[in-house]
Amino acid sequence: MKVLHLGFEDPRMPGAGGGSVRTHEINRRLAAQGFRITVLTTRYPGWQERVEDGVHYVPIGIGSGKNRLTRLVAYVVRLPLEVRKRRSAAELVVEDFFAPFSTMAAPLWTKRPTIGVVQWLHARDKARQYKLPLHWIERLGVRKYRRLISVSQGIAARLKQLNPDVQVDVIGNGVDPGIWNTQPHLGEDVLFLGRLEYGHKGLDLLLEAWAIACEQVEGNLLIAGTGPDEERLRTSIQQAGLSDRVRMLGWLSGDKKFQALSHARLLVVPSRHETFGLVAIDALAAGTPVIAFDIPCLKEIVPPGTGWIVEAFDVKALGEEIARRYSQAGLAHVAEQGRKFAAGYNWDALAGMQARTYHSALADLNELPTRQQPVRHVERS
Repeated sequence: MKVLHLGFEDPRMPGAGGGSVRTHEINRRLAAQGFRITVLTTRYPGWQERVEDGVHYVPIGIGSGKNRLTRLVAYVVRLPLEVRKRRSAAELVVEDFFAPFSTMAAPLWTKRPTIGVVQWLHARDKARQYKLPLHWIERLGVRKYRRLISVSQGIAARLKQLNPDVQVDVIGNGVDPGIWNTQPHLGEDVLFLGRLEYGHKGLDLLLEAWAIACEQVEGNLLIAGTGPDEERLRTSIQQAGLSDRVRMLGWLSGDKKFQALSHARLLVVPSRHETFGLVAIDALAAGTPVIAFDIPCLKEIVPPGTGWIVEAFDVKALGEEIARRYSQAGLAHVAEQGRKFAAGYNWDALAGMQARTYHSALADLNELPTRQQPVRHVERS
């Protein structure tokens, strides 16, 4: 099958999120099965058109893409034109949802069977942040779809609220295979790993919680990642008087990322919202228990026995939980249970599920009239 994937974010871009990781891990496996895949992404400093693992990446936009706003605007402006140039060679178009409004309602203008992959569905939060009706764009776009792939059951339920007639296949994310080469190590430090974005990732909540917990634990808080709020975070750490107890590690990938995950005592995920929480499942695979807020998508991947769920956005409860679990006996058993659970999130199996969904969607989207479809949960293996 020839696929034109509207991927938005290039996995090579510094600070790229888990969505671009999923896009590449699935696509490279589909390419190995014979799929011919072109991914259109934003430009960024140092961008280049390339074929990587059999997947053709084409950064589009204007200029070098020096900042988030110019990358976004140039991508939105150029995307319909670039799709028009390439759609004659595509049998299926795949749109990755992206911030800040989720979808460009691609089925309206691609002129090809189109399916959406929903790894981001937080336009309402962005609407509050920017005081713009971004959630109405999201709602309109979702209603233009007949077939969608969601990475979690929580997001699938929200999609059905927005569009009761859409068919949603739930296909989660996988564990980075390199993590299985690590050995769990009961370290001293508490880790946050992810995009440095205040509102979405809950960095403000994390610092407040750490101020409560740090006097009761021996290790430091390690913050790994880059993002738009890095300088703001550094300033907040200084203002809170936490400079001696917080270390910034910068962007980690490959073996450095695996080592950070496997050597942490705990991973904290203080996000206000997530569509999946890839870092949490990676941590479980590395043998590191997870503490997260009680939000729908994170509850799915941090089951009892692998970590702990705290009342959403309760900073005091989060700080107390970090201190309590840090010194808890039996963390090695929790780590073992987490690894067993994470083993079910296998990229090869998930790519096979996505291939079957693509073939099914292509057949269904070429049929008329439109039929109402239920949510279908594709079991992880």
